[in-house]
Amino acid sequence: MELREYLRILHRGWLIIVLATLAGIGAAATYSMLQSPQYEAGTRVYVSTDSASTVAELGQGTTYTQQIVESFVQVTTTPRVLQPVIDDLGLQQTPAELAGSVAVSTDPNTVLMQITATDEDPRLAADIANSVTENLIGVVGEITPGSSGEDSPVTVEVLQEAVAPESPVAPRIPLNLALGFLVGMALGVGIAVLREVLDTKIRGEHDISAITDTPVLGGITYDPEAQKRPLVVQVDPKSPRAESFRTLRTNLQFLEVGESRRSFVITSSIQGEGKSTTVANLAITMQEAGQRVLVIDADLRRPRVADYFGLEGAVGLTNVLIGKVDLADVVQYWGPHDLAVLPAGDIPPNPSELLGSPSMDALLRFVEDQFDVVLIDAPPLAVTDAAVLATRATGAIMVVAAGKTTRQRFTRSISSLESVGAKLFGVVPTMLPTKGPDAYGYGLYGYAYTYEEDGKA
Repeated sequence: MELREYLRILHRGWLIIVLATLAGIGAAATYSMLQSPQYEAGTRVYVSTDSASTVAELGQGTTYTQQIVESFVQVTTTPRVLQPVIDDLGLQQTPAELAGSVAVSTDPNTVLMQITATDEDPRLAADIANSVTENLIGVVGEITPGSSGEDSPVTVEVLQEAVAPESPVAPRIPLNLALGFLVGMALGVGIAVLREVLDTKIRGEHDISAITDTPVLGGITYDPEAQKRPLVVQVDPKSPRAESFRTLRTNLQFLEVGESRRSFVITSSIQGEGKSTTVANLAITMQEAGQRVLVIDADLRRPRVADYFGLEGAVGLTNVLIGKVDLADVVQYWGPHDLAVLPAGDIPPNPSELLGSPSMDALLRFVEDQFDVVLIDAPPLAVTDAAVLATRATGAIMVVAAGKTTRQRFTRSISSLESVGAKLFGVVPTMLPTKGPDAYGYGLYGYAYTYEEDGKA
C-alpha cells in the first residue's frame, strides 16, 4: 500500500480517528481523576567497610562493598527489615504489602543506596522511608559480623533523610493524557484501516480504477431529493448534480468520434443505482446541446423512463418488436426541444429473448440512422438482457452507485459484458458525496456556472 493509500484511508476515517482519540483522552482523564494522589519520600545512604592498610586491601574492600550493596537491595524488602517498621509506625499492613510501596535502588559501580517509600500521606511516606533505613542499618550489623566477635566491618551511614514531599508523584496527569491521546489515535487509525480492508463496497472513482482500466466518464453527485425530482437538469439546472450530467454529456461526445452508429446501453450491477435517472437527465442535456436523441426504455422488467418523463408507457418497445404497432406511432416527444422517448410498453414474459431477437437488431439499425445518439435504459447485469443488447448497440456504459455495489458484483458485471464480446466504454459512479476523498470534481461546479453565465452559454 502506497503512502497515498494510507492518506486516503485517514481522510475517509477521520471522524473515527477523532472520536477514538477523544475517547482515549477521556479515559486517561477519568483514570487520573479516580486515582488517589501518591507521595514519594526517600533516603540516601552510603555503605562502606573498615579502612584498609594497603592499596591492594583498599581495592578489595571497595569491590566487596559494591558486591554486598547489591545484596542489601534485596535485604531491605524482607520481613526482617519491614516487620519492625510496621510495629514502630503501627501500620495495618503485612511485610509483603509494605514491600510493594518501598523501592530500593543503587547506582552502578557505587556504594550508594536510595530507599524510597510511597503513600497517600506525605508525612507517612517520609516516616516509612526513615524507619526502613534505620532498621536496615540494624540488620546489616547483625548479618555481617566481624571476626572474633568484633563489630561488623560494614558501615551504613545516612547521607540524606526523608522529608514529607509537597507535591504528589502520581497520578501523572500530563503523561496519562499524552498516553491516552496516542493510544486513542492508534486505535482510531487501526479501526479506519480495518474498516477499509473489510469494506467491499465501491465508494468512488478510486475504487473503480483499482478494479478496471475502463475510464470513468463522469461522476453524479448525491442528491437526497433525487426520488422527488428525478429530472434535476430540468427542475434545478444550476445544481451540482445537474452540472455533473453536463460533464458526462461532454465526455460522451468523445466516444467513438466519427462513427455513424452511436447507441449506448446504460446498465448497472443491481437495481437502485440510478441508471434510469442517468439516462433521462443525460438525454435532456444532449438534446439541449442540439443533438437528436432517442431514449429507449429497454428495461422490460421494471420500466421507469415513461414515469420520469410523465409519458404514457402502456404501448412502446415490446409492441413494436412483436409487430403490433409502428415505431412512429409509439415514439413520444417531451420538453421544449422535443426529446424522443420510446417507452417500454407491455411487460413480456420473455424479455431476454425479445431483446435478442432480429426485430430488436433491425430496430436499432433503423433508429441509429434517424438520431445522433440513442440511449438505451437496460436492466441490471444480474440478468442477461443488458449483455444481449450491448452486443447489438455501439457499446455499454455502466452506472455504479457509491456505497451500494460491492467490488465482487461490479467485477462480475464487467466479466458478463466481456464474455459476450460487448464493448464497455466507461463507468459512471453515482450518488457520490459532495465532500471528502470520494467527491468527484465538486470544487469545479461553481466556476463552471459562473463561466456559463458570463459567456451566455
